[in-house]
Amino acid sequence: MTTPRRTEHLVLPGVLTAEEAAATVRGILAVQRPDGAIPWFRGHHLDPWDHTEAAMALDAAGEHEAAERAYEWLARHQNEDGSWYAAYADGDFEDVTDRGRESNFCAYIAVGVWHHYLATGDDAFLDRMWPAVFAAMEFVLRLQQPGGQIGWKREDDGRAVEDALLTGSSSVHHALRCALAIAEQREEPQPDWELAVGALRHAIRLHPERFLDKDHYSMDWYYPVLGGALTGAEAKSRIEEGWDRFVVPGLGVRCVVPNPWVTGGESAELALALWAVGESDRSLEILQSIQHLRDPESGLYWTGYVFEDRAVWPEELTAWTAGSLLLAVAALGGDEATCAVFGGERLPVGLDPDCCAPIH
Repeated sequence: MTTPRRTEHLVLPGVLTAEEAAATVRGILAVQRPDGAIPWFRGHHLDPWDHTEAAMALDAAGEHEAAERAYEWLARHQNEDGSWYAAYADGDFEDVTDRGRESNFCAYIAVGVWHHYLATGDDAFLDRMWPAVFAAMEFVLRLQQPGGQIGWKREDDGRAVEDALLTGSSSVHHALRCALAIAEQREEPQPDWELAVGALRHAIRLHPERFLDKDHYSMDWYYPVLGGALTGAEAKSRIEEGWDRFVVPGLGVRCVVPNPWVTGGESAELALALWAVGESDRSLEILQSIQHLRDPESGLYWTGYVFEDRAVWPEELTAWTAGSLLLAVAALGGDEATCAVFGGERLPVGLDPDCCAPIH
């Protein structure tokens, strides 16, 4: 049972008290199935990316056994080619509702596994999960295009979708670096992965034309920063360029411009990106601005809010929205594992494809 004492490190002024943090963690635990699956909410589907994000939040809250069950669910139900399907009804692996296999969904296991290892120091866990991580990364890299970008998905019939999404490729960039950290920890170097992540970062930084134009989505704005492909002055410049387009003061971050809809997940992820570039004050302001999405009864958060109509929409309390908020709070609160994963500490860099030198 999660108690306020166990979540004292998740206290953040204007965002969470210890009691509220404990309630949010209990809310995620209530969504988790006994077999470890974490759907969006009970009765809705599970996708591998959001399942992993919720598991990472459980680790940040000290619920390591529950998080481990979530990763073991992934390992048990991985497809032979190293992938997972895009959606499982209520986390039932036998009830697949979307048989596409999306690259960023499949890659994200590496981020979660590395986060769990940093939180627990459990070498046996890392050993058990390595085959699943390795197979997932190999599946993803078979979708990498000559320009470095990662194709969006593989259809159920095996056809590769070569179009690349900037958000998805940025997430894969983060996952590849975590996978390389796992490989280094196990003393199993993966030079092909180093080349792949270098080529991917090069594409994200310098070749926007290699990605589908989704400029009106806020995730395409901040994900190159959150995924670690843009750092330093480049990252801060990108944040400033999109700030007025996407941030609604006092309410959060738009999901899509010009729609009058702010969403909790995008807001919390932007807060993480802001923290990563040293903008902790603005990160805190963003998290404070979305507390109108909190459901006090469950401790979870509504997915979004249509501010022109003053209406919650959709009427969903999602485990991954709560998870993204807890991870942002954990970073601001100095949680070592979360800071290392999203701050880039101990994450290897790739090799620049133009000069074969490390990208810094």
